Amino acid sequence: MKKVIVLGMSVVLLWSCNNSAEKSTAHQETENHAEHHHDENSESIELNNGEKWLVNEEMKPFVLKGEELVNAYIQGGKTDYKTLAEQLKNQNSQLIKSCTMDGKSHDELHKWLHPHLEIVKALENETDVTKVNGFVLQLQYSYQHYHQYFN
Repeated sequence: MKKVIVLGMSVVLLWSCNNSAEKSTAHQETENHAEHHHDENSESIELNNGEKWLVNEEMKPFVLKGEELVNAYIQGGKTDYKTLAEQLKNQNSQLIKSCTMDGKSHDELHKWLHPHLEIVKALENETDVTKVNGFVLQLQYSYQHYHQYFN
């Protein structure tokens, strides 16, 4: 089921990207980095011999700030999801710019990051307010998923 959702979001993402006349530099960097090294149907994240993968210290603040933004949105009963999406895009852009990881840990992080970026994009483009909470909950789960596999 998760793969079907990811595939569906990928199709929407690709379609919307092809129909966009202009893209911001940060958006292009996010897409380029997300597509780097693996396809949309990549397998589940693996642990590092039973241990969490180490994430470079420069990258961690951006993940933690994004998680903080989502939790504050939920706990505060906020409704300005467009601002939340913009703030998350900003954190993700900074995360990508600060990435110096390589090898298997980098590849595994991408398995988390790609679907995460797709959820943010879906939230940003959503026009049906009734669907927004589902995307916000998916983002909250995404950060929980990150903590299961990365330190």
